[in-house]
Amino acid sequence: MNITAQAMIGELVAKDYRTATVFKKHKIDFCCNGGRSIAEACEKKKIDSQTLLTQLQEAVQSGNSERIDFQTWPADLLIDYIEKKHHRYVEERIPILKEFLQKVATVHGHHRTELLEVRAEFDAASAALAAHMKKEEIILFPYIKKMLQAKSANKAPQLPPFGSVENPIKMMHQEHDTEGERFRKIEQLTNDYQPPEEACNTYRVSYAMLKEFQDDLHQHIHLENNILFPKAIALEAELTGC
Repeated sequence: MNITAQAMIGELVAKDYRTATVFKKHKIDFCCNGGRSIAEACEKKKIDSQTLLTQLQEAVQSGNSERIDFQTWPADLLIDYIEKKHHRYVEERIPILKEFLQKVATVHGHHRTELLEVRAEFDAASAALAAHMKKEEIILFPYIKKMLQAKSANKAPQLPPFGSVENPIKMMHQEHDTEGERFRKIEQLTNDYQPPEEACNTYRVSYAMLKEFQDDLHQHIHLENNILFPKAIALEAELTGC
């Protein structure tokens, strides 16, 4: 997509919801005042239009990455990738989505009661995911890296307080299942993230961002459940001979 300064903000967000985060960052209203061009908005906000256009172009191209064979990656590299891409994504998207869902529920929740449920479910997911990622970053991931260091040094790893690496992994699996089920409920409540025809831009962007959030969560969980965790269990077995 070639974005020019003459593009109308509301139309651009409707075409590609990822541009909404850029406008949000610069405090440009894409909903009620979406009938302005990018040039007009930049002039009013005293923002360099070329800088904004570059950021918008990067946003719409952010999903265009080639398929990566994560199975070939060592566990420490995979951990760094998960933290920097998926954990950071969750941390950055949660406050934006919570604000959007709050606004949509306040304006439309009296006749679209499912929006109240969606907001409640996402609020619960936000708290759970924050705690979940912290446990991974403080407890599980550092121990996996310690095992890798022990292997490199040809030493036995120091026994962790949780016994086997399989114990926290089991907990992570359970929490992944809980959030997967929660987002299946959100998917049902939003009619597979399809907003009603009369929905405003904020309404549409909220649903589109929820879908993107779920897609990212699926990839996030896949990398851990199916690639990282089996590598960690195999590594521990190799080091302990069990």
